[in-house]
Formats: sequence, structure tokens, C-alpha cells
Amino acid sequence: MTPLRSRSRLPRTLVVRLDSAGDVLLAGPAVRAVAAGSSYTALLCGPQGAAAGRMLPGADDVLTYDAPWVGLEPPPVTRAATRRLMETLTAGRFDRALVLVSYHQSPLPIALLLRLAGVGWTAADSEDYPGALLDLRHRRPPHRHEALAALDLAVTAGYALPPGDDGRLRVTPPPPTTHLTGPEPYVVVHPGAAVPARAWTPGRAARAVAALSAEGFRVVVTGGRAERELTARVAGRHALDLGGATDLPHLAGVLAGARVVVAGNTGPAHLAAAVGTPVVSLFAPVVPAERWAPYGVPHVLLGDRHAACANTRARHCPVPGHPCLDGIGDAEVLAAVAALTDDPVDQGEQTERGAAV
Repeated sequence: MTPLRSRSRLPRTLVVRLDSAGDVLLAGPAVRAVAAGSSYTALLCGPQGAAAGRMLPGADDVLTYDAPWVGLEPPPVTRAATRRLMETLTAGRFDRALVLVSYHQSPLPIALLLRLAGVGWTAADSEDYPGALLDLRHRRPPHRHEALAALDLAVTAGYALPPGDDGRLRVTPPPPTTHLTGPEPYVVVHPGAAVPARAWTPGRAARAVAALSAEGFRVVVTGGRAERELTARVAGRHALDLGGATDLPHLAGVLAGARVVVAGNTGPAHLAAAVGTPVVSLFAPVVPAERWAPYGVPHVLLGDRHAACANTRARHCPVPGHPCLDGIGDAEVLAAVAALTDDPVDQGEQTERGAAV
């Protein structure tokens, strides 16, 4: 398809990503490609992803819709909410839309609403037969990372990254956060996750923080307002507790200042990648690491990728003791942090259990 930038009139384009903050951050390269070939680019995000959307370069506006087919606690289907969305989309006068979904999701519910709102052309990855709902039905290559799959769709739709754009994750410059962290070097441990299966149990996270502190690392523990009890327990007397102290832009600043971030497969891991900070990824195999590992930064994957929960998309660990993550030893954590900070700690098990990229 001829790149859109060669046309005399660039389109008004809507990019849809209705999931979490991490999913929206992974859409960043695709959004920048769309913005380079559009006169106006808006994002349609769910309430959990809107703050991340407002941090993406290239987005002129962020619209919010709590879709009944997305999220851990989806709202009921109502005519009023659907009518408000239709009015918003119609007022946007969008020429085109790209619907970004993960490999196991369907773009067709929102594609139908885009059609009814008068959006003239819609593209999406779809395993399901789309009928008249899609103008471009794209098929992603097997095992493709989510960031690359989204960019593939944008490129196939005629958009391209601007010259000099390396295609990595990116956010707008975060605010300074030295007043929160202090000036000394530090490592971040982010113990929470949207679903428990993707994080250490609190006791295991607390032991890791104690081990890092004993090894000489200054540790900062981060978390949202609802995670204050968790971060206080994990930080204990060994770390600085910033639970509830940051919104998403300030969390980006804290992560940007860190030497390395230790986190599960959750939004802050992708936010760390977006600000260029290496990640020790505690990756539970409930979803494939090849699709959701930290993208574009040095990282080490830790966890048993062949555990019984592999590819189940389980929200709660189905195996007693949460062995895929809680079974990671302190020596492995210290070796992974050392590998990414160049500290002289024994790195013996890093290549056996981790994968540095």
C-alpha cells in the first residue's frame, strides 16, 4: 500500500487499545507510525490504559471507553454508555481506525461500533471472520511480540515510523523525582501486578528486597495507592517505600532514575522499558514471554517457563506455593541484577534460568 504521507490530505486516525496500561505502552511504536502519517491521531483506551495513552508521543487526544468485553471487572452493557461512545466517535470525524488487540482477543465488537459511528475504514488483526466489519483483516505472524504485532498492522495499513525512529517503546519525558528517591543510585522492586499469578507473593518479595539490601544495593519499592500495605510489608526496614506516592508520570521518573527494575509481567515493567531502564522480569508462564517480555531494553527473564500453569492465562496460581516465581532463589535475583548493573556479584545461574537480551 502506498504510504499515507504521500497523499495530499492526511487522514484523521483513531488507534484503539482498550486494555491495561502495559498494553497501551506496547502500542507506542504503532501510535508514532500512525501519527507520522495522519493529520490528527487519537487513542481510544480503557480506563486502566488512559493515563499511559496520555504519555505516548504522537497522540493528539485520548478518549476513554470502559468496554464490556475487556478487563478484569467489565461493566455491564448499557445503551447509555454505548450511545455516549457513538457520539464521541462521530464527533471525532475519523477517516480511519486501527484496532489493536492481543493474539487471543477479538477486534470485532469495537469494529462494529466504529462502523455504526461512521468511521470509513478499519483495520485489525482478526482470527475470526469479520464479514463487513473490517476493511483490512491482518494476520499476525506466529509468536510475534505484542509491540511488533501492533507495528506490523500499522505498516500494513500504510503507515511508517518517521526517519530516525528506532521503534522502541517511548513516553514523553517524565518529571524529576529526586525529591522522592534521593540522589543516591538505587534499584526498584515493584512487587504488585494486576493479577496475583504474575507477581511474587509478598513474603517472597520482602525476602528479595532484604537480600538486595544485604548485597549493598539501595532499594526503592514502588506501587499504587491500593498497594500501600503490600509495599510497606515488602520494603520493611530494608528499602524506601514509595507505595502510593506516584502517579504514572512520576512512576516513570522513578523508574527512569533506577539502575534496574525488578518486576513481574505488569505495566511498570513496560514503563521501565519505555524510559530505557533494564528489567529483571519475574515472568510467570501463564502467558508467553515471547509476546510480553520487556521490549527493546536489556533484560533478564527469571521464572520456570515450563511450569504446570504455562499458557493457561490463569489469574491466580493454580499450583500450591506459586513455584514458578516464588521458587526463584535469591542468588538468581542478585545475579540478574548484577548482570544488568555491572556489579561484581556472582552471575552463576543467569544463563541457566534467565535470558539476557
